[in-house]
Amino acid sequence: MTTAALPAPSEARTYEVRTYGCQMNVHDSERISGLLEAAGYVRAPQDGDPDVVVFNTCAVRENADNRLYGNLGHLRPVKDSRPGMQIAVGGCLAQKDRGDIVAKAPWVDVVFGTHNIGSLPALLERARHNADAEVEILESLEVFPSTLPTRRESTYAGWVSISVGCNNTCTFCIVPSLRGKEKDRRPGDVLSEVRALVAEGVLEVTLLGQNVNSYGVEFGDRYAFGKLLRATGEIEGLERVRFTSPHPKDFTDDVIAAMAETPNVCHSLHMPLQSGSDSMLKAMRRSYRQERYLGIIEKVRAAMPDAAITTDIIVGFPGETEADFQSTLDVVREARFSSAFTFQYSKRPGTPAATMDSQVPKEVVKERYGRLMEVVEEITWAENRRQVGREVELLVAVGEGRKDERTGRMSGRARDGRLVHFNTGDLGAAIRPGDIVHTEITYAAPHHLNADGAPISHRTTRAGDAWAAGRTPRTPGVNLGLPTIGVPAPLPVQASACQTH
Repeated sequence: MTTAALPAPSEARTYEVRTYGCQMNVHDSERISGLLEAAGYVRAPQDGDPDVVVFNTCAVRENADNRLYGNLGHLRPVKDSRPGMQIAVGGCLAQKDRGDIVAKAPWVDVVFGTHNIGSLPALLERARHNADAEVEILESLEVFPSTLPTRRESTYAGWVSISVGCNNTCTFCIVPSLRGKEKDRRPGDVLSEVRALVAEGVLEVTLLGQNVNSYGVEFGDRYAFGKLLRATGEIEGLERVRFTSPHPKDFTDDVIAAMAETPNVCHSLHMPLQSGSDSMLKAMRRSYRQERYLGIIEKVRAAMPDAAITTDIIVGFPGETEADFQSTLDVVREARFSSAFTFQYSKRPGTPAATMDSQVPKEVVKERYGRLMEVVEEITWAENRRQVGREVELLVAVGEGRKDERTGRMSGRARDGRLVHFNTGDLGAAIRPGDIVHTEITYAAPHHLNADGAPISHRTTRAGDAWAAGRTPRTPGVNLGLPTIGVPAPLPVQASACQTH
């Protein structure tokens, strides 16, 4: 049998990372890319065949398993035809399924969990050397992952983790069992990473955590998050600060004050509701009630009348009655969210909710979900129409507008997080992703805004310069004390593509 053409010894192996799930996973994938590049791999071109494919998985949704194994199945014939190609599976689903992944898909080479991302290069090398699958899952974090090298995906916006893990016990959520207890990063380390990004030209950072406003619990300061927000305001060159996701039970007045009084903190708040029914919130083990939630919204709006508030809502949680559902609709109407991430409840094995009585029939969940979407769209559209005629500051983005090329527009995010497609006027190619544009809103749709007039002003930035030059920030890190791994050796010659498994 003839083997696939092999690279010369001097050639580096190529990689591709496929990411599913939340912002934390997106940031973890930046770390995975940084680790692989620090170990000598190079990113595969879009139309190329990577030597290593890494799946960074999510375990939150019901179809997460099917999606992974379906994609692994599609890759099997590719791998059979390319001796030496490797497939790695990481993330929350890997932490949950562990060795079962290799049992179900024996062509997978490496399985690693949420606590040992830094081990990936060594695991790939070991699997290649031993011609056998490597499964390594740790039960707790070895080192805060932000100490790992990171290949940033954006020249103008960066994720910065302030904590990992979660101490809450929501009955629908599997994340605490997969990400572990909350581990907080020291404020000085967070601010050092932010400064490093700003030094590379980044204008906007998003502080990340499973529950950002419980930040400080590990070192005994319940006001630490508000202090951290204020400290970011002192970093010269940092124009925008966002954060996600908070939890209503930990949301304190000092955070609202910090948002309102720190000029670079955006008036944009993602505040998960999940349900507007007190009985459902109790069953979900969400330790706040409707009155507390709406009280937070009222305080935020009093301090920042221009704040855009988004949320998460689950429909059809076990035991949900029509009255419970109506309570959710009532909160949606009163809170007037600028957008909402809405979900039909699905069982997740390993969560208390999966075994609860009174599971709501799927057809009932679907019907309620449709009604919720109607109310959400009605409100988000009305809130967006209020923006027409207003001048907004946009951070120009790349890849946000699917129709930009056809319409001749570009797209960007306003300070409140709304997506705006804008006319570039006579400036055309002078505007780059990462630049700042001021423009006037002329049209509103439920999920975006348009600005069809010429820009009012355009400011070039170092982030735009970096985009034009094809540079993205890279932050160095510590490789967990693993042995130094240079440029990986060329793919080995094998008599058969199926010999390994």
